[in-house]
Amino acid sequence: MSKKSDKFKELARSRVNRAINMIRLIANLGNKAHYDYTPEQARKIVNALNSEVKNVSTKFNSKKRGTEEFTI
Repeated sequence: MSKKSDKFKELARSRVNRAINMIRLIANLGNKAHYDYTPEQARKIVNALNSEVKNVSTKFNSKKRGTEEFTI
């Protein structure tokens, strides 16, 4: 296999696993016993995550680079 392919697999495995762990931590924010949030705040979080997942889906075929940061 090529070096580029090997590097891709190495980085993909690491980055995807980190992203999954971070998403799980974000999901923990949904625990009403520990946190207080509005439905609007929850909607903003879910929309931001969904938007970035869509960007990932199209990124492999596009040169466009997103630079938006999430805020509540």
